[in-house]
Amino acid sequence: MMKKSAGIIIRNKKLLVLRTSGKTTFYAPGGKPDLGESPIEALCRELKEEIDIDVCKDSVYFFNSYSAPAADNETVTLDMDVFFVPHYEGKICASREIEELAWVDTVDIEEMSISSIFRDSVVPKLKEMKLID
Repeated sequence: MMKKSAGIIIRNKKLLVLRTSGKTTFYAPGGKPDLGESPIEALCRELKEEIDIDVCKDSVYFFNSYSAPAADNETVTLDMDVFFVPHYEGKICASREIEELAWVDTVDIEEMSISSIFRDSVVPKLKEMKLID
């Protein structure tokens, strides 16, 4: 089993997704917790590392938890805690291993490779809530 934290960042009714260098699948920003980190602490650290934004952990709030086979290894179960990130400081830009950022809606997602948890669970819920187009 693998644990990850992921962030929902929405702008103009579009969801931010990222693609790592050398990969074809886009995923939500976030990552694995370091030893002793809470899911929210891991998310805040990963957002700084991946997209160079500062997030106050008190401004992040829980959306839902999901389990699915990991994208890179379907024999491993991924347990993901997903959080809304409504406020941040800084300008979102790709850093470290991130090759591409994309702001997507449900039409865009039909035409690209998106991680299964977001494609099958998170995005439909965000559309139902009228948070993305």
